[in-house]
Order: sequence, then structure tokens, then C-alpha cells
Amino acid sequence: MIDLTPHLPGFLAAYAILLVGASSPGPSVAMILGIAMGQGRGPALVASAGVASGSIVLNLGTLVGVGLILSQAAWAMTVLRVIGAAYLLYLAHGAFRRALNPPVLRPQDAAGRSTLRHFARGFTLQVTNPKAIAFWLAIAAIGATEGGGPAVAALFVLGAFLISFLCHGAWAVALSAAPVRAAYAARRRWIEAVLGAFFVFAAWKLATSEN
Repeated sequence: MIDLTPHLPGFLAAYAILLVGASSPGPSVAMILGIAMGQGRGPALVASAGVASGSIVLNLGTLVGVGLILSQAAWAMTVLRVIGAAYLLYLAHGAFRRALNPPVLRPQDAAGRSTLRHFARGFTLQVTNPKAIAFWLAIAAIGATEGGGPAVAALFVLGAFLISFLCHGAWAVALSAAPVRAAYAARRRWIEAVLGAFFVFAAWKLATSEN
């Protein structure tokens, strides 16, 4: 029997930070918005699972000390910023391409796309986001699992995954609702153009950030 009582304050504090961060709009939510409106709920939920899995990789990294190494090694953060910015520009290119030549939306479009591809999009976006790493460093600083052993750490990681997936999944469900998708179909060029501009702005901020 695992006694979580000594760790509950740390768990609650860490999960509160994660809940706010995962619920706030950002590049991952923008990506889910595009997938949900253009391809439906299923692909958007798969991408949400990818984002949540990416968060778990960062979570585990901070637990074993990789986060501390990245926070101290300027070159590592620089490389990560470049990779993240490049991926955001890739997403921007896709959004602008859909704005110029929007594909015809059919019910079978979502089914025809690779599940792994949607998962990989969410996962890659999350693990190449230095702000997400900084976010997990802040959570790690709380020391929620300190002295608790592998079992406590495993429970913490599981809870973090569920929070991340449920928050992003809620965006996926809301943005894939029929009225929202109908509005997207009517204004998809503008929506995709705005998404593309957002990804370009996020890439610029990421590439020029010094922290």
C-alpha cells in the first residue's frame, strides 16, 4: 500500500500548475483546433494523446535530472529552440497551404489519414517546445515526488498524463462539434491563415527568446 499523504500537498500544487498550463491556448491547442475543425474529433483526440505523451517524456526527463542539465546548458536550449521553431514553421506552411488551396472536406478524409501521423504531430510539437520544458522544470522544483520512490513517481506521472490528455481532449471535443466545424467550413481560408500567422509568430518568439 502506497502512502501518498506526505506527498499530497506537492501533488496538488504540481497538478494545479499543470491544469492551468494544459488548459491555456498555445501552439498545441492551435494545432488541435486545425485538426478538429478540418478532420474531426477522432484525429484531434489522437493528437491530444500525442501531446500528453510528449508531456510525460518531459515529466520523466525532469524526474531523472535531464531537465536540470538543459536548464544549465545554454547550447542545449538553443538547439531545442531551433528545432521547435522549425517545426512550428512546418505547421505554418501546412496552414497557409490549406488557406490558399483548401481541400474538400468529406467524412472519409479523417479515416484515411494515419493515426500515427496525428499522434506524432502532437508528440513532436510538445517535446520540441522549450517553454513546455521550462514549465516542467517549474513543476519539478516543487519536489512532489521527492523521497517517494518509484511507485510514487509512477503515480505522479500517470496523473500528469491524465490531466494533460483530458485538458487537450476537452479542446478537441469542443472544437470538433458540428456547429464549430460548420463555421470552420464557411471561413476556413481565414481560419487557416490566422493559424499559419500564429505559428509563424510563435516560431519567431521561440527562436528569439533568450530564456
